[in-house]
Amino acid sequence: MAALLPEVVFERRGRAPAPSRDLCQLVVTRREVVFRWWKISLRNEFRESRPGEIKESQEDFLGDSSLHIQIAIVFGAKVLEHVLSLCRGNYDFLERLPVPLLLYIISFLELEDIASLSQVSHRFEMICNSNALWENIVENLCDTITPEMKELAHEMGWKKFFFTNRLQLQLQLRRRRQKQDAWNKEVTE
Repeated sequence: MAALLPEVVFERRGRAPAPSRDLCQLVVTRREVVFRWWKISLRNEFRESRPGEIKESQEDFLGDSSLHIQIAIVFGAKVLEHVLSLCRGNYDFLERLPVPLLLYIISFLELEDIASLSQVSHRFEMICNSNALWENIVENLCDTITPEMKELAHEMGWKKFFFTNRLQLQLQLRRRRQKQDAWNKEVTE
């Protein structure tokens, strides 16, 4: 399964906390962990300093507590835990699936499951609340969708369209027709 992963598994850039404010980069590849930093300072003694880099195998990184501390200071404890998890071979393949495939899969879930999945991560929240997903769900569940209904759904959002009851939709469609008729009348006069 690891062969399905891209060469760069994880990458994060950030700034070290004050007072240093150095620029830092963390890269996890399939085989190594790379930590880079660029000194940012107006002080003369740092003007000649070159960027630094620590490159270790994933196995060596797991035992390097000083590098763990540096990463936790710059990027936070959650990023450190994620990197340690990756180095132990714990990859989240679901997170790596392309969005069109995820949309297709999620469209078969029950509504409660979609609500739960939306709370897993920011990525899944965006996907589970996307118009593309709810358009797919509406098209799968409804027998006929008129062009007028599609226009209304695009205006109000497919998720809201899905959860709006039929009477409210009929009322909104009627109002849209009346506005369109009034506009057409004004144009012809």
